[in-house]
Amino acid sequence: MQEIVNIIQGNLSGNQTGIYAVCCAQPLVIEAAIVQAKQDNSPLLVEATANQVNQFGGYTGMYPKDFINFIHAIANRLDFPVEHIILGGDHLGPVCWVDEPAASAMEKSKDLIAAYVEAGFKKIHLDCSMGCLDDPEILSDEIVARRAAELCEVAEETAKRMFGSSDIVYVVGTEVPPPGGATEELDGLELTSPSEVKATVEIHQQEFYKRGLGDAWQRVIGLVVQPGVEFDHTSIIDYETDKATDLSACIHQFDGIAFEAHSTDYQNAQAYQELVTDHFAILKVGPQLTYAMREALFALSYIEDILVPKEQQSCLRDICEAQMQEEPKNWQRFYQVPASQGLLYRRYSYSDRIRYYWNDARVNKAVEQLLENLSAIQIPMPLISQFLPDQYQAIRQGKLSADPKQLVLNKIMQVTAVYAEACYKQEL
Repeated sequence: MQEIVNIIQGNLSGNQTGIYAVCCAQPLVIEAAIVQAKQDNSPLLVEATANQVNQFGGYTGMYPKDFINFIHAIANRLDFPVEHIILGGDHLGPVCWVDEPAASAMEKSKDLIAAYVEAGFKKIHLDCSMGCLDDPEILSDEIVARRAAELCEVAEETAKRMFGSSDIVYVVGTEVPPPGGATEELDGLELTSPSEVKATVEIHQQEFYKRGLGDAWQRVIGLVVQPGVEFDHTSIIDYETDKATDLSACIHQFDGIAFEAHSTDYQNAQAYQELVTDHFAILKVGPQLTYAMREALFALSYIEDILVPKEQQSCLRDICEAQMQEEPKNWQRFYQVPASQGLLYRRYSYSDRIRYYWNDARVNKAVEQLLENLSAIQIPMPLISQFLPDQYQAIRQGKLSADPKQLVLNKIMQVTAVYAEACYKQEL
């Protein structure tokens, strides 16, 4: 954990460095992220969210230990040292069980935390910001902090029982955006105020110390606040550094704690550099990675339409649509739009809820068939120019092969490269 602690301390000391968290469980995305980390000679922070991976399997079907084995297997195949991978748990709390009473939701949350710690996750985002079935409409900071401390206590006890001591680092906060971006159209955002930052830190510190968690409090490295960045289904709210001046300055009141920015997907490149400079030392990215992957796969599917006989085609786009229609629970309540706009939202929305379907066996088989079909032939350069123009230029410059998988990885790495530039290159 010392790598991430050093990054946080360096950022607070004025070094324009940070770290980005890859919040994803898609193999192609993980491979791209590892290749990026190898190129940058940097650590890689990979995070699983509570709804992706939990003690019941989550929507990926993976338990916490499975997720670690999954990441390590890809790293080993790519000769990337697993000791340079930091594994984090994102939104660990009642998020999966908000339709239950708080008591039962918190019991499941404690089991969730224990499962993550037992598996070996070392960065834990304690997120109790969402209300449960019998909670008031708006949770007080006191309730959120008390529940976070309860979960921290479980994490510490589990670590000591399993490993003899705890070196887990924590992220806390009350103004936490929903996982995967906003669920409704946004007009604007109100930034967290310095007074709210102070109150949040103080109440969490008090609740930690009440439970004898003073040592764990010293390992709190991040505070989630609202810096004024977010995306919804079709729009993006851009970071404005001038509006965050007071927020940025107030973090110096708290030793060893930097800001963690959620929902930073789709920002302009300059925004990431400004966020890191403004002490948002941890930048979360998730849907934009699978969005880029989907763009590349769909582009290849259009190329396939032209080059491969119909009876041999993967029919990827149609299979994705059929699977989403047959199992609408992961998108239907979020995309409350006229039927005429349904296809636009299901396939192309920034919130990228199609990402929930890539692990489906039928969809995954179609992806494999698509890549196999195009690997067996030489893709004409004009088609790559038409559907993947940036990758076309990279091929022309001798920086990339026309192998279909490499085209997909390169498309994903257009996202990771921007984050890496902001986090690791500004100090050069």
